[in-house]
Amino acid sequence: MLENTNVKTLDKVVVRFSGDSGDGMQLAGNIFTNVSAGLGNQVSTFPDYPAEIRAPQGSLGGVSGFQVSVGKGVHTPGDSCDVLVSMNAAALKQNHRFLKPGGVIIVDIDSFRESDLKKAQYATDNPFEELGIKAQIVEVPVTTMTKAALADSGLDNKSVLKCRNIFALGLVCWLFDRPLEAALHHLRKKFAKKP
Repeated sequence: MLENTNVKTLDKVVVRFSGDSGDGMQLAGNIFTNVSAGLGNQVSTFPDYPAEIRAPQGSLGGVSGFQVSVGKGVHTPGDSCDVLVSMNAAALKQNHRFLKPGGVIIVDIDSFRESDLKKAQYATDNPFEELGIKAQIVEVPVTTMTKAALADSGLDNKSVLKCRNIFALGLVCWLFDRPLEAALHHLRKKFAKKP
């Protein structure tokens, strides 16, 4: 698969992380920003907090986001994004309008079950078609892969699920050739008192 990859060099890219309040989208976005700035990129960010305090998980009112523009000639966080990371169906519904035509959406497909679609008020079982999305959709089982990666960590299930944002961060770092060691440095610093 990787041998058929078309690698592009970009001067600037806008990434929008989105998920439930409490999913750690602000943290993932901040670390991606800091790693990019450490590489000499110009950055501009826009945190997008949920409309409701303590909204039910998976609901439209509880979606949180973080948009960052990185590269050369960056003056704003951007009106629209090149890449949208959606951790659930509600985040996709609330944020797909910010994606540039021909952009890329990375979704945690594990969070697109029938019950998730119902909570996010979809009328059909195909959210991408229902929203009229014309983008490259990358379905990643983020929750399943995070659980597998942390199976022997000793963390309880709730703590494991809190790590989904870091898996998504790693994916975006890989996608844009950001050094994972720099992201790990920021994580170690952030959680030094609570490893």
